[in-house]
Amino acid sequence: MKPENNHGIKRVIRAAGFSLQGLKSAWRDEAAFRQELVLAAIMLPIALYVDISIVERLILIFGIFLVLIVELLNSAIEAVVDRFGSEIHPLSGQAKDIASAAVMLSLIFCGICWAAILVPKYLM
Repeated sequence: MKPENNHGIKRVIRAAGFSLQGLKSAWRDEAAFRQELVLAAIMLPIALYVDISIVERLILIFGIFLVLIVELLNSAIEAVVDRFGSEIHPLSGQAKDIASAAVMLSLIFCGICWAAILVPKYLM
């Protein structure tokens, strides 16, 4: 049930609290999110350190955050599907597979961005 006085700064504070709960839950329950967050913690300082343009730096950082965002959405879809029922259903599998494919595409996108920006600079 929604609280009656849910507007203005109270709404923002409550929303931030729910967001933090979601991040804690993902860290606690999702091994893939933990792995990607650890990689992000390694990659973000690299993106900030390397000698590249601001646009290139933003592309590297965007790729990192895109992976984390898509992984959170994938975890949310999996939680909803699992909550709905434990029986095997083709649509449940399809939803999970599509969400997983989105994570894979975000990882590929991130890898391509990093390779396109850093390989010519440091390996050629």
